[in-house]
Amino acid sequence: MTTPAPDDRRAGTPVAVPANLDEYEAAARTLLPRSVYDYYAGGAEDELTLRWNRTAYRRYLFRPRVLVDASRVDPSVELLGERLRFPVLLAPTAFQRLAHPDGELATARAAAAAGTSLIASTLSNVPVEEIAAGIPGRLWLQLYVFRDRALTEELVARAERAGCRAVSLTVTVPVQGNRERDTRNAFRLPDALEMANFIGFSQARFPEVSGSALAAFIKREFDPTLTWEAVDWLRSVTRLPIVLKGITTPEDARLAVEHGVDAVIVSNHGGRQLDGAEPTLFALPRVSEAVAGRVPVLVDGGIRRGTDVVKALCLGATAVLVGRPYLYGLAVGGQQGVEHVLAILRAEVERTMALLGRTTVAELAPDALTEVGDLPAADAFGGS
Repeated sequence: MTTPAPDDRRAGTPVAVPANLDEYEAAARTLLPRSVYDYYAGGAEDELTLRWNRTAYRRYLFRPRVLVDASRVDPSVELLGERLRFPVLLAPTAFQRLAHPDGELATARAAAAAGTSLIASTLSNVPVEEIAAGIPGRLWLQLYVFRDRALTEELVARAERAGCRAVSLTVTVPVQGNRERDTRNAFRLPDALEMANFIGFSQARFPEVSGSALAAFIKREFDPTLTWEAVDWLRSVTRLPIVLKGITTPEDARLAVEHGVDAVIVSNHGGRQLDGAEPTLFALPRVSEAVAGRVPVLVDGGIRRGTDVVKALCLGATAVLVGRPYLYGLAVGGQQGVEHVLAILRAEVERTMALLGRTTVAELAPDALTEVGDLPAADAFGGS
């Protein structure tokens, strides 16, 4: 089986339909320009955290129960008043038109078809209003707070008017992580692409610099003075639920709840910020314990199999987020590619639950796992 090349750049180069998410990455790597692939796939410095996010899942083994009626498996989950068909959301990723001309429009339509939610990046190549039209009632806005608070506040208001269901405040970027791949490649957007939420403003374009233009943009625009006051400020300017993205310690988890957030996302920014930070799966149980069921806990980082999703749910996550895998699906097949990535994950989640003898998400608990050994060396396994 083959899927056609999604644009003229790839015309005449059909690729076999990948069977799993790693195969999607391999296919996308052959299609994307080096600088784009490295931007999507890369992490900070030695990329230790990037790899640990993946290898952490190998530390937990399943304890399957048998003679359980597995004829019906229900992977659906309730999250912020919405029922998702399965517990995987699409994480915020910037600059999706680098992967495919339809960019965030294709991703939104794929998420809607799969019955899940998309978190649109502040730095999208499509305005939030157009993305929202492709996934009515299921879009969240990921928010960076700019030095210009008025510009940030207006973006939040636009998201609210467009029908977004939540605002996800990212708190992991007081400064840009040292992403050496981007510096080496002098990463920047082509002239034809802008940050579409800011068309008409200087924030729509990167500065003209050598090295990583994204790093220069973040240094120029992102507010490095953010404190917990920013959460209170955001609450004062929107009625939408606030999801805090970037929590990795129980101390911050408790503070998040005290400041009235509606959910937290355990995230180290995909290994792209502080290299050497612990993998998110290790942080998840401690954050979940600190939250104590008061708000939903989500997690991202390194998820490539349905088995990973199920392990995260056993350790306290309400749902998980994936980012890079759907970008690779987008690069290979546009909307169809993203839909297929999600279909693969859903089938793997359902199969894992059936074989584990836990047929609803509510039955997934720590007693379904056993922890073994130490985290393998960062270079013990391939992948990113």
